[in-house]
Amino acid sequence: MDEWRPALLTETQAEELLGSGAVRRVHDPLGDGTWVWYPWSAVLVRTHPAEEFRRLRTDRNRNKITPAEQRRLGAARIGVVGLSVGNGTALTLTMEGVGGSFRIADFDRLDLTNLNRIRAGLPDLGLEKTVVTARQMYEIDPYLDVETFPEGVTPANVEVFLDGLDLVVEECDDLYAKVAVRERARDLRIPVLMSTSDRGMLDVERFDLEPGRPIFHGRLGDVSADDLIGLAPKDKIRYVLAMFDSLSPRMRASLPEVGRTLASWPQLASDVAVGAGAVTDAARRLLLGEPVASGRYHLDPAALYG
Repeated sequence: MDEWRPALLTETQAEELLGSGAVRRVHDPLGDGTWVWYPWSAVLVRTHPAEEFRRLRTDRNRNKITPAEQRRLGAARIGVVGLSVGNGTALTLTMEGVGGSFRIADFDRLDLTNLNRIRAGLPDLGLEKTVVTARQMYEIDPYLDVETFPEGVTPANVEVFLDGLDLVVEECDDLYAKVAVRERARDLRIPVLMSTSDRGMLDVERFDLEPGRPIFHGRLGDVSADDLIGLAPKDKIRYVLAMFDSLSPRMRASLPEVGRTLASWPQLASDVAVGAGAVTDAARRLLLGEPVASGRYHLDPAALYG
């Protein structure tokens, strides 16, 4: 059994598990339904069958999302690349019922410095970020289909990762992966969303509608993913500034310090939360066929305070 995937048990299997002494806690509010076993926490929960579960769990979405729309959203296949900022996005998508099948990718493990913006705790340190995120998603909805890519998105797996997806959310730090995902998503006509966690920046690239659209809205010119492999931090700055030409003063001033006094660019929990909400809202509208135009948008809280 995977260390991040729950098991759906029959009544007999649940009784056998209870008799084994492996269960730490049981939650059975129904007396009937499906047993869900979470091996990482040794918790056994009884809940509703899948259709009834999802109808009840998303009941408070009505009528901002109609039942028919919720079913359409639940059939969507979504990829999330990068699970620091992307962790918050994956969980918000899951909570809202946007997506029923996910591929999540990150090569890194959870570190203490991640806890300023990832909804996790000390017991999770050292776990792969894909494991942390998949567990959290399954604790919200055990009927999801989640596939993990703990090596991240690489030249060897980018085709497999993107195959059959309806939408990609790109939130990784690696410049190669950022460009490679967009290059192949454009070939496959898959739309890409990205939150930058600075000034509420949201990028929408509708490669599904505009297969000839330049990546990053043309800000990188003719640069390809292969041009960005193995760059030193100081050599990445000019590309980052080209990609993100409307950064806040503090973020812009931080970039030259990456690799010197800063391990990576700063990210705040409040920025991540704003971005997760913005991406989920855009994803929901896009998947339902509402107008969501390509472009760069800002939901900048600082602009409200003038």
